[in-house]
Amino acid sequence: MQLLRKVYRFGSTKHRFASDIKSTNRQKMNLFQAINNALDIELGANPKALLFGEDVKFGGVFRCSQGLNEKYGTDRVFNTPLCEQGIGAFGIGLASVGYTAIAEIQFGDYIFPAFDQIVNEAAKFRYRSGDQFNCGSLTIRSTWGAVGHGALYHSQSPEAYFAHTPGLKVVVPRDPIQAKGLLLASIRDKNPVIFFEPKALYRNAEDEVPLDDYELELSKAEVVQQGKHITLIGYGTQIRVLKEAAKLAEKDGVSCEIIDLQTIYPYDGQTLVDSVKKTGRCIISHEAPQTCGMGAELSAYIQERCFLHLEAPIKRVTGYDTPFPLVHEPIYLPDKFKIYEAIKQSVNY
Repeated sequence: MQLLRKVYRFGSTKHRFASDIKSTNRQKMNLFQAINNALDIELGANPKALLFGEDVKFGGVFRCSQGLNEKYGTDRVFNTPLCEQGIGAFGIGLASVGYTAIAEIQFGDYIFPAFDQIVNEAAKFRYRSGDQFNCGSLTIRSTWGAVGHGALYHSQSPEAYFAHTPGLKVVVPRDPIQAKGLLLASIRDKNPVIFFEPKALYRNAEDEVPLDDYELELSKAEVVQQGKHITLIGYGTQIRVLKEAAKLAEKDGVSCEIIDLQTIYPYDGQTLVDSVKKTGRCIISHEAPQTCGMGAELSAYIQERCFLHLEAPIKRVTGYDTPFPLVHEPIYLPDKFKIYEAIKQSVNY
């Protein structure tokens, strides 16, 4: 049986990078407001779009859905039971019959009860049916990363678990402009997407965000700073940390190229390779533990393609292989000083 789907024409403009957006119709927003704006645009443009999750009707824990229930009604913006497995399964069901399902998991740490539904059902739905059926119009939003006081159960970065799963896309934005464009692209992509939102940036990251409907290309890394001597790769909150470390290195005459991965999987390997072939050195940083993290995958990928261009071993600056601590969070996180030290070791190798 073939599913019947109505195609809605969106007024969006697709861009490769945020710098390509020429709109002068902008408004200062922090990251959670940019997320809210993206959700508002999608709900307004697509009558098949539904937004749901724990406390979503009341705005959500971080207020990302604030005002949307009042605007679009409880039939389209609504609460679910406190059951992540059920949220995942419900989203798969909605997407498989033609709806655009936007599910919210309150914290990335709580996505694990839905792990089976996501990796064994959503990711494999299209493949196992030979593309007769799919749940591609499913986006699962969740908060991600350290927040300053989250400890073991509110600070984890689980992106590598999902990046190991063919059939899923995994996205982490760094700032409000990217968050809006990447979220709209994720919602409209015809594959299930896990969209992790750095909760530490919800109210700390601000920018002049275009009010237009726009999308940023998925699976495309962005070179956010050009450099000559070393390539720094990260995503989410770490981009700010990399920029701070690069300023320290600049005082030593070291020019750092900084790349924001943006889409964690499937990632843009070519941009990484082109940069490392130019600089000859590479550091990869993320908050998640080091073993089997994205840094390991990216290191292997780059080393296989850039071996004869490398002037020093690829280095990883990451979280430790321990549960996320509370009072020792500043020690656990990869900060600008750890990255600066890694830069010095690499350039002096």
